[in-house]
Amino acid sequence: MERPGYSLWLGKLLESALSFDPETRVYPRRGPGVTYRELAARLSRLAEGLASLGVSGPGPGERMGTRVATLCWNTLCHYEAYLAVPMMGAVLHPVNVRLAPLEIAYILNHAGDRVVMVHPDFMDLLGRVLDKTRTVEAIVYAPEEPGEGGPDTLRGVRVVHYWDLVGTRGGLRFEEVPEDLVALMSYTSGTTGLPKGVYHSHRQVVLHAMALGLRLSAQLPPGYALTHYSTVLHTVPMFHAYSWGLPYLATLLAAGQVYPGRFNAEEYLRLIAERGVTHTAGVPTVLKMLLDSPAFERLRDRIRGLVFMCGGSALPRGLAERAEREGIRVVMSYGMTETAPVLTVSSIPRSMGEPSDPLELLTQRAGLPLPLAEIMVADPDKLEPVPRDGRTMGEVVVRAPWVAPEYYRDPERTERAWRGGWFHTGDIAVWDERGYIQLQDRAKDVIKSGGEWISSLRLESLISTHPCVAEVAVVAAYHPKWQERPVAAVVPKPGCSISEEDVLGHLRRFVEEGVIPKWWLPDKVVFMSELPKTSVGKLDKKRLREMLYRVLVEGPGG
Repeated sequence: MERPGYSLWLGKLLESALSFDPETRVYPRRGPGVTYRELAARLSRLAEGLASLGVSGPGPGERMGTRVATLCWNTLCHYEAYLAVPMMGAVLHPVNVRLAPLEIAYILNHAGDRVVMVHPDFMDLLGRVLDKTRTVEAIVYAPEEPGEGGPDTLRGVRVVHYWDLVGTRGGLRFEEVPEDLVALMSYTSGTTGLPKGVYHSHRQVVLHAMALGLRLSAQLPPGYALTHYSTVLHTVPMFHAYSWGLPYLATLLAAGQVYPGRFNAEEYLRLIAERGVTHTAGVPTVLKMLLDSPAFERLRDRIRGLVFMCGGSALPRGLAERAEREGIRVVMSYGMTETAPVLTVSSIPRSMGEPSDPLELLTQRAGLPLPLAEIMVADPDKLEPVPRDGRTMGEVVVRAPWVAPEYYRDPERTERAWRGGWFHTGDIAVWDERGYIQLQDRAKDVIKSGGEWISSLRLESLISTHPCVAEVAVVAAYHPKWQERPVAAVVPKPGCSISEEDVLGHLRRFVEEGVIPKWWLPDKVVFMSELPKTSVGKLDKKRLREMLYRVLVEGPGG
């Protein structure tokens, strides 16, 4: 007799919450929020509304249903799309709103998005993009609260109101979908060339949530654990690496959740205090903004004990020590969009006893692999591990059930990145005898500003088109708020007069054309007679970075 199958689809995460505690609440920025029981009914109505717009699962023999893009902050509406869209068999595609308009247009076309859900803050951005898209058929206007009216059309495309979709409909009954169907899609950029698309199946998302949950709930020191009794404030942008998988993990655990909208340090601190938030996550810049906010002094006692999962870039030791003094417990994590995204979280195994410097292990290392993940610091050509001596550098290569299978419609990049049966991250690290990963550098000189990537190669290419530029290199310089900001080193052509404003004005043309976003503009332009070179005549970016790393805080002579 044929036995019925079992699918690890995203609906299982919601089912877990409903079976364990359907009365736990999920809160928006304002208002009473909804219980998981109420959430399930809203998801059903949202799915019916999306189906009326043509959103559906894949056809026979296909793995991708309708692609639904989102241009949204961390809102309750966005969370509901995170669940409802994949549970319909369609594909959720959160779009990074910080990309340049031309990049967003490329992404929408490349993914084949047919429906776009958009927060009011991004209607103008979407309007700039729509004329360059070929597949978008409908727009869902999604303000954080009902009652805010929106247009009926945008650039000739039909617009429907989110709150009408979840308001009066009877609801669509979700049917279990095969676990190998694509659930999520995301695009990553930061190196030269156009953004790269990756996708993850239902099975991969569920396994990632389970493995991350095991680490955060069962393999962290006492006082750090994220459990059903926790409340999570979602700080990591939901358009950025699936908000590190935390919305799905919180659903699996039936934990309390808070979706706070656009980032505002004072508002977030108020929500942490009022909603009894126990856990949040983000890049070091966000941690610093919270600590620097005038509201922190006022709310310190109500925030003490907060656990902050940090990632995206290295955490300065001084900031880690400051957080600890203020009663905030920090753990580091590491991952990337291609890996759904978390691969490691720092912890202290029980056999280590009481380490002499626990802050070093928890905040200055990328951590230990999650359950089921395999990570190796290796010679990238031989694919052999480098010595675990804490000194020998190699590339981080990984294998895990949730690593994306390919770059979407890009076989050449896929072959390079997945060679030898491992995914090559491009990150350079060392590891020690216990397996702790410590990142040293990022390949291809990508600048990470406030957790967002800036391509030095792209900026160099655009600056080089100025008629007075002979040579140019863009490197990361230390910034006290954003961790890193771009600085351009320019060698003028002989007999040519050029100023910092000339270079920045030249780049602003590309901002106006939508080629790069405004926040990519370098913070400083340094003029040099020559750029440092290696022994074989190549640009020595490592040396240049050392020369200019503190130029924004100490000046050219610092």
